[in-house]
Amino acid sequence: MTIKDCIAPGDSIFCPRSHDYDYNDHCYGPDDDPTEFTNNLFPVSIMRQNSAHSSRSGADDNEDPNESISEKSDDDQAVLVPASTSCPDTEGGTSTLGTIFLIVNAALGAGLLNLPKAFDQAGGVVTAVLVQAMLLVFIMLALLILAQTANIDNSATLQEVMHTVAGVWGRRATSVIVTVYCFGSCITFLIIIGDQFDRAFASLVGSEYCHTWYYNRDFVMPASSFLLILPLCYTKKIDFLKYASAFGVFIIIYVVALIFVEYATGDHVPGPIKTKPDDWVDVFSVIPVICFGYQCHVSIIPIYSCMKHRNIKHFSVASTSAIAICVFTYTGAATFGYLTFGSTVSEDILTNYNAKKPSVMIALVAMGLKTYATYPILLFCGREGLSSIVKDFFVKDDTPSKEKTRRYTIATIWFVATILLAIEIPNIGAVIHVLGSFAAIFIFVFPGVCLLQTTLSRDHKLSTTKSRLTIILALIFVVLGFFLFGVVLTQGIKTDLSPASKESPPLCETEARGFKFYLNLFNVT
Repeated sequence: MTIKDCIAPGDSIFCPRSHDYDYNDHCYGPDDDPTEFTNNLFPVSIMRQNSAHSSRSGADDNEDPNESISEKSDDDQAVLVPASTSCPDTEGGTSTLGTIFLIVNAALGAGLLNLPKAFDQAGGVVTAVLVQAMLLVFIMLALLILAQTANIDNSATLQEVMHTVAGVWGRRATSVIVTVYCFGSCITFLIIIGDQFDRAFASLVGSEYCHTWYYNRDFVMPASSFLLILPLCYTKKIDFLKYASAFGVFIIIYVVALIFVEYATGDHVPGPIKTKPDDWVDVFSVIPVICFGYQCHVSIIPIYSCMKHRNIKHFSVASTSAIAICVFTYTGAATFGYLTFGSTVSEDILTNYNAKKPSVMIALVAMGLKTYATYPILLFCGREGLSSIVKDFFVKDDTPSKEKTRRYTIATIWFVATILLAIEIPNIGAVIHVLGSFAAIFIFVFPGVCLLQTTLSRDHKLSTTKSRLTIILALIFVVLGFFLFGVVLTQGIKTDLSPASKESPPLCETEARGFKFYLNLFNVT
């Protein structure tokens, strides 16, 4: 293979590096030999300490090209060298359609149910849609920036992308943030599953359903998760989840269709419908919901790394299509949901509908099933983040067997810990607000840092107008990200500390919950 075989016209040249963990098995098929893609590429140094490498000629046929591909060092002083190739197509990787499903499933979720209420708080449909349109510009640019930066060093995770631009401590800080965010998100997913079953059983069985042990959420949620989630938690490649993701996308489409049908044919009497915000500050209330709803940036790099055609052209098609689907579903559900109930719309719009209706019951169960399909994606990202931390501090010489043991151990402990916390702490409002504020870091701060560093490495003197404008855009990303992070975090903490903030009473209450439920179940005193 020659350089011409590898590079398509218009692509940029990026030479892959070897990762600390076994990246080749992460996305390449078992019969592929990834070295055939790297051993014959013209040597281009990506991370370097000086300019010596850039002046070397590639004309020496006796020189091993691999020797001139500099490895990423733990020295934070490393300098980014602009380069321009795309990686060769990955045989057996995820198709563009499969990538669309993965991105949509990662983005669409419980935010769909809360968006109608956010539209009301922001001052109506027009105001909220305008705010969403402005944020979508940053959201799409952020995805492209992260993918372009991932190409520099063939990164497979968000923490590796930040390693490229911020060194080893950038990777470690990102690993911690990703791990905490994903762990908390997985707990909330399990709580959502329990809530959906509670509503379904309350309608089908009656208000005393929880006194029958096999209807109790402390049994149903762990048991169903063990059967439907745990088997998907051990996969080494995220593209395996594309089938579950496709299932999740169709579920969301059904929920949106239900909201539209109820608006068109239902006999609901809407409350007051706003046409403008009561106060200009109210506009900010919709921002965290939108950011949280479109946040797929944590999982976008693992998804991108496993694309069959890993290049910006195909990724742009996949990401644009996925975000377009999200815009259609989010805007449709929020608009028709808000117009159906007006200011009386609930935080979870499904609670506004009569759960005894078969169509609503299907939606409740479907949202629970959708959450089963999303949990493994977040666990995958969190597992990789935690694995990176473990390798940095405890593993010197990594091997395939060590990687497999670490992967299975982390996934098992992660799953059990989230189950136990979801049972014992069924309401973690304050934590959810903190997790929501992290969306601003992933959407704005990380992409802003990537854009800033890559621009400075390409033109550190900022000699061109394009470079200066790009730096301004990067600074806008970073400043706006920290601003939104602070605002959302502060508002969340104030809301949870407010005396008016009370936990909703459970639909069915028993004397024993959590561990006590199982002690009573097995007659253990």
